[in-house]
Amino acid sequence: MVSPSDILNARILVVDDLEANVLLLKGMLRIAGYTSVESTTDPNEVCELHRKNRYSLILLDLQMPGMDGFQVMEGLKEIEEDGYLPVLVITAQPGHKLRALEAGAKDFVGKPFDLAELRARVHNILEVRLLHLETKNYSKALEETVRELEASREAIRLKNLEERKQSERELALAQETQESLLPRFLPQFENYRIHAFNSPTRYVGGDFYDFLQLSSGEWVGVLADVSGKGIPAALLSSMVLGALNMEFHSRTQPQEVLNRVNRLVCEKSLPSQFVTLFLFLLGPHGAGQFIGAGHNPSYLFRSATGIIEELVSDAYILGMFDFASYESRAFRLDKGDILVVYSDGLTDAENRQEEMFGEERLLAIIRQEAPSGSRALERELLKAIEEFTQGTPQTDDITFVVVEKCQ
Repeated sequence: MVSPSDILNARILVVDDLEANVLLLKGMLRIAGYTSVESTTDPNEVCELHRKNRYSLILLDLQMPGMDGFQVMEGLKEIEEDGYLPVLVITAQPGHKLRALEAGAKDFVGKPFDLAELRARVHNILEVRLLHLETKNYSKALEETVRELEASREAIRLKNLEERKQSERELALAQETQESLLPRFLPQFENYRIHAFNSPTRYVGGDFYDFLQLSSGEWVGVLADVSGKGIPAALLSSMVLGALNMEFHSRTQPQEVLNRVNRLVCEKSLPSQFVTLFLFLLGPHGAGQFIGAGHNPSYLFRSATGIIEELVSDAYILGMFDFASYESRAFRLDKGDILVVYSDGLTDAENRQEEMFGEERLLAIIRQEAPSGSRALERELLKAIEEFTQGTPQTDDITFVVVEKCQ
């Protein structure tokens, strides 16, 4: 995670041909608490300075003699191979703002400078930039881990008791890693009550859930099911979770986020791997959107009528087709309504007679317990699973999320 001190200690470069503007901007940034602010009045120096110092943010004037800001950005693109330019442009020309964004700038600030606006825009860009770098480094580490696992797959077959014991220790560590991906504490969002449960099989599973507060006041919930089991599924889970967090810090539309995450999964996952998920976005007053990417239906209990609605969409599974496009659908939660999102490990759970728990049993529990609230529903659902399976070993991860609109 990016801390406030990380943001305030980030390296910043101010570029303006007027020394007075440079002094003013540096002074405003110093007042705001930024500790590492450098400057230049020569646009020809910017690329070499960035190649040497790798600034987290460049405040770039667009109108400079000899070499304008657009030319500087073209040079920066050759340095930033992934195309991400940490540039906040400075301009007094309204017509230049859109052109600058199209050229790769992340935001703009107008002249004359407003201290509050400058502080807000600088803080936001630095937070996203540092998250981008953190996720990029994390993805590289994951890719290296996957390569090492694939290379050693044949070498780790257990031949004796000592090897099995060592494997148990390694799997226990992997389980701790997987558990660290889940929220340590369930969030408290305005007007909502949330419950969640996850029980992986084979120590490490491919199911996960997460929640994220957005700057708009809305929040996002997701429950995903990665194909397969064990460490490969856990690695893909962590990659998808990291990508979702990074993308939602940059944009708030679920369809845009999933379009980009799908392309990442297609590019980085193994050919046999894919992800189904149910993603939803809700505002404080109950208005929301959802996307079901190849996932089983979610259920919405209406408190006013006792009716249970299915939330389902026909979107593609993540990681199957890089051309897939995702569209969200609107839904709404009113006071007392309860949303139940689950993985198919719940309905596919078997008892000793090899009977499945099934959707009808799940719907009956929702219909009976939801009028008493989400806590009663969660408690009864856990009790029903335990009594039904009677200790039968799991064949799939069991995960569910229950969301109640309480105001």
